[in-house]
Amino acid sequence: MFSPEGPTLRELAVQALSSVERGYDLLAPKFDHTPFRTSDAVLDAVAADLARTGSFDAGLDLCCGTGAGTGVLARVCRRRVVGVDFSAGMLAVARGRPTGAGPRAEYVRADARALPFGPVFDLVVSFGAFGHFLPRELPGLFAQVHSVLRPGGCFAFPVVAPPRSSSPVFWMLLGFDAVMRVRNALWRPPFVMYYRAFRLGQVRRELERAGFLVELHALPEFGRRRDGSPRVRTVVARRPGPPAGPPRAG
Repeated sequence: MFSPEGPTLRELAVQALSSVERGYDLLAPKFDHTPFRTSDAVLDAVAADLARTGSFDAGLDLCCGTGAGTGVLARVCRRRVVGVDFSAGMLAVARGRPTGAGPRAEYVRADARALPFGPVFDLVVSFGAFGHFLPRELPGLFAQVHSVLRPGGCFAFPVVAPPRSSSPVFWMLLGFDAVMRVRNALWRPPFVMYYRAFRLGQVRRELERAGFLVELHALPEFGRRRDGSPRVRTVVARRPGPPAGPPRAG
C-alpha cells in the first residue's frame, strides 16, 4: 500500500495513537506517498468536471492537507486560491508545492467547523477529508461552507461508490472502522477516521437542509458498475442565487 518513501509501520502506529491534528503533523512529510492522498486520476477528473460546470474567480480547498486539491482550484479559478487546514505540518508541505500556471495559493490554518471567512468564494472543494467528521458534525460543517460561498457558488467533492459486501475491500474498510471505534473507546485523545460513515444519501439530505441545491455528476473516466451506476461522482452543491460577480476594486 505504501511506496518506499512512505511512513513505516511504527510511524503509522504513533500517528494512530495521537490526536487527528498531531497525527497529521507527524505524517505530513510522507503523506503524498500514502494511499490516503487523493489520486491524480480523481483530481484530474474533478478538475475537468468543474471546468464544464462553471466559471470561478475565487476558490477554497477545505481541509487541504498537503495541497494536492489546491492545484485543482488553480486550474479552474482565475483570481484567488486558498487552502485551509488545521494541521501546521500539512500546511508547511502545501506551501512548498507549486500550483501550476494559475493563481498562487494562500494557506490558512483554521478549523473547517469555524471558518474565518465571509461569503467571498465562488467554489469550495474538498478531497478525502470527510472521514474525519462524525455524522452529527455534518450540519455544522455544511453550514460553514454555505456561509463562505457567494450566491450561486458551488461546493464540490468526489464520492466513490461503496464496495459491495462480496468485495474484500468492503471487509477491509469495515474492519478498519471497527478497529478505530475500539481504539477511540480505549484511548484518548480520539483519532476520528471512519471510511464508512460518509454515506451519499445522508450527505445529500444534510446539504439540502443547509440550503444547497444538489447535483450529482458522473465522472466518465471511471466507468460504471454492473448495475449501471457510476463508480465515481462529483457532488456539486450550489448556494442558490445569481452569481454576485467579481468583487470591486478598493
